[in-house]
Amino acid sequence: MKKKLSLLLGLALMVTTLVACAPKETDDGAGDGKSQSGDLDKVKATISVQVEKDWRDYYEAAAERVKVEYPDSKIEFIETGSFDHLDVLDSTDVTNKDVADLFAIPADRIYGMSKNEALGSLDAKTMAKNLGGFDDYDNNIGGRFKIDDEYLAFPMNVETLVNFVNTKNAKANGIDLGKEIEFTELNNEDLLVPFFDAGLGVSFMNAANIKLLEKDEEGKFYSDMTKDFSELNATQQEVFKALFNYWKAHKEQGTPLFDKDAAWGYIDSSFETGSKTSIRLEGPWSTGNLSKLTGDGEDLDVLPLQQVVVMGNPISQWKGSWGLAINSRIEDDAQKKQLAEAMIQEIVNPEYAVDFFKATGKILDNVKADKYMDSDLTEMDKKVIKTVYDSYEKAPYSPLFTEWGKVSTTWENAVLSWNSINPATVEDAYKELQVSFQTMMDNL
Repeated sequence: MKKKLSLLLGLALMVTTLVACAPKETDDGAGDGKSQSGDLDKVKATISVQVEKDWRDYYEAAAERVKVEYPDSKIEFIETGSFDHLDVLDSTDVTNKDVADLFAIPADRIYGMSKNEALGSLDAKTMAKNLGGFDDYDNNIGGRFKIDDEYLAFPMNVETLVNFVNTKNAKANGIDLGKEIEFTELNNEDLLVPFFDAGLGVSFMNAANIKLLEKDEEGKFYSDMTKDFSELNATQQEVFKALFNYWKAHKEQGTPLFDKDAAWGYIDSSFETGSKTSIRLEGPWSTGNLSKLTGDGEDLDVLPLQQVVVMGNPISQWKGSWGLAINSRIEDDAQKKQLAEAMIQEIVNPEYAVDFFKATGKILDNVKADKYMDSDLTEMDKKVIKTVYDSYEKAPYSPLFTEWGKVSTTWENAVLSWNSINPATVEDAYKELQVSFQTMMDNL
């Protein structure tokens, strides 16, 4: 149990310890193939699980499978968005009843949540062995959830961005989808990307190997963004020129692409069949919504992210992932922990990978593409999954250190400042980014 939680729950733990010391008649339970937290046939616990609305039917089915093995236990649900749930946790603490015992977290939150002592450790290697399909667990996503000697989340999915295409619009706009698509040769509305969002903007930074925040060999932070524009290499300068010219074209045209609130509605309406836009960057979870904009998917296609290039350099987002984690308040409650670990294993059970994708748009880490290709998924879903796998393999891993959270805000505010400052040149625009990142680095 973490220090902070021990202070909050010390009295309760003392009582639990006294009860635990009383004589009991129990079987050993070793080698039952389940988590090592407790005896399979003796678990009688209740846990709460965070679930998004669209995921609920799948999660409830998973809970029913768990309760076949744990008939005396209860699994309750807190229906809320994953980020909304994390906001509640961040603003309160792990003892809040509105914070679930089991919940989803993005990989880039793992270090911050560990620092805040919000997560309990998992018997992840046993869980991975039970489920199967994990190749070299510690050197892939599984190991990214390990801090010191503890596994603080279990892999939920793999994800990265891909290019969704409205084929009818692309044909009307004369875009050849069979070859590399040069960003600088497109009209400004052919591909819509609100790159003030760091999750999208980083795709262009990765194209030029621009490090927004990184650690050197001595563990010290540095950022390429603190360099003068003249110190950037030619490729990096070209990428910033491309982004500046793209922003300037939208500024002069008066589109809302760089309006934080209005951008997304504009992108949706522009991507509809018969409108101006042919390409947008999205994740696989957006397939359903984009189908509605493209004649029920008749005009929808998907391309690897790296097929779009900037001055010949492929754009590429991250090898991203989410994990399933347990609240640190249940870490020392063996029965709750075992029930939570069983629920995690059912949520990501490869036998139900197709149902999981249908419900969440998430692709399991421990399932090969063939599992999806041989299923009853739509041909579009299959193509999206295959394209995600292709794009994912070519992408770098995302940074996980806590300080990366400051990058998103710094980048967004600096890019959006162009709207009011109205820089005349790429050097002027870059200077706003440089000053913002210098301030960020000074405050790390």
